Amino acid sequence: MIPIESTTSSLAPLPAGDREKLAAAAKQFEAIFVRQMLAAARKADFGEDIFGGQAMDTFRQMQDERFADIASQSGAFGLASMLEAQLARHLPEEG
Repeated sequence: MIPIESTTSSLAPLPAGDREKLAAAAKQFEAIFVRQMLAAARKADFGEDIFGGQAMDTFRQMQDERFADIASQSGAFGLASMLEAQLARHLPEEG
């Protein structure tokens, strides 16, 4: 496996607009991925929930979505930066 540092340092300069769009898309993908992971984790059944109900389910979903957005913007998981580094190789070089 190639370390991230070696792939990002060898990338050719890209047009600023393309690279920014790629970074934004990678962060959005990471947020969606984290949301899916949290939703799957919430499906685990640990018995009766005394504070359950539709309102609590909605709150937890909103909480998970906000957490996923914050995690992707801060780079906490690093998935967006890895995705961006891999996909940036396919962008046209600045000419």
